[in-house]
Amino acid sequence: MNSKASTDNPLMMRTVGWGFVGASNIARQWMADAVRTQENHEVVAIMSNSLSRAKAFAEELNIASAYDSIDALLADPAVDVVYISNTNELHKPAVLAAAKAGKHVFCEKPLALNLADAAAMVKACQQAGVVMATNHHLRNAATHQAVRAELATGTIGQVIGMRIFHAIHLPKPLQTWRVNNPEAGGGVILDVAVHDVDVIRYLLAEDPVDVMAYAQTGGMASKVEDGAMAILQMPSGALVQTHQSFMVPYAGTGLEVHGTHGSIIARDVMSQRATGTVELVNDAGRRQLSIEHHNLYQYALSQFAKAITQGGEPAVTGEDGLKALAIALAMTESAATKQRVAVHYPAV
Repeated sequence: MNSKASTDNPLMMRTVGWGFVGASNIARQWMADAVRTQENHEVVAIMSNSLSRAKAFAEELNIASAYDSIDALLADPAVDVVYISNTNELHKPAVLAAAKAGKHVFCEKPLALNLADAAAMVKACQQAGVVMATNHHLRNAATHQAVRAELATGTIGQVIGMRIFHAIHLPKPLQTWRVNNPEAGGGVILDVAVHDVDVIRYLLAEDPVDVMAYAQTGGMASKVEDGAMAILQMPSGALVQTHQSFMVPYAGTGLEVHGTHGSIIARDVMSQRATGTVELVNDAGRRQLSIEHHNLYQYALSQFAKAITQGGEPAVTGEDGLKALAIALAMTESAATKQRVAVHYPAV
């Protein structure tokens, strides 16, 4: 059990304060409300490199304190947890600083731009005795949880193949560093595929062995890829196909898992929103699974809140984030070299 996550943890006796590093869209649209739905949790501070931006964000969301440096935010005694949503290349120094300050960490994906940095981040949190979570939101959806539960029953037999289609049209406000800044970790692989490979690991309960990928630049991006397809080989022998894009407005999203005795078909499930359907198809016919939808981010934070106060693990750990990054980087390497690439999972 984590040294700061026990039944006598002082965080169980008072308000848990969150400091946001990065005045991002996801912080504004999803995370602030998700924090506030947790009993005795509050966003108490926001940090941006621009103090005026931080103050405007704080005023908009009724946050008590605004800072323009992470050192100032971490020095705030009201901050117990740090949520990191600045651009990807800035995640590592923020996580290391938070761990050193004894703050729990909830970090956006991808954790970093290379495996050495990501492993160092996970290790720093382990050594500091703080809980670290990665914000891979998709596995927190009720639809994906229903698929995982159905797979665990063995209803469709041995899994032979899986397909994820996550081709979308990136909204205009997000067409910034994601499509023009490789130094910040832009591109569809680190932005979208990294989520999809976390879903693969979650649903199939195994880690890909190797990957063959192709990438394209379809016109939205200039210096990074805006489309990708990949085939991943699993230890069980199952094959997984993925498609990600920033350039496709009408495809819809979903996943399929095909086994020796049936298939599971999920539609409109690769989303931040609580939506989608799941259908089982086998010799008995077609059956819609009963789904009780819930907010993905609220669910993630409920698991994180339990981890920092009662022990156990968050819904997506730092180690999960590290493995997802390893797979995504193997996809990037494969697309660049036109070769099949083995996935390397560093130990921490």
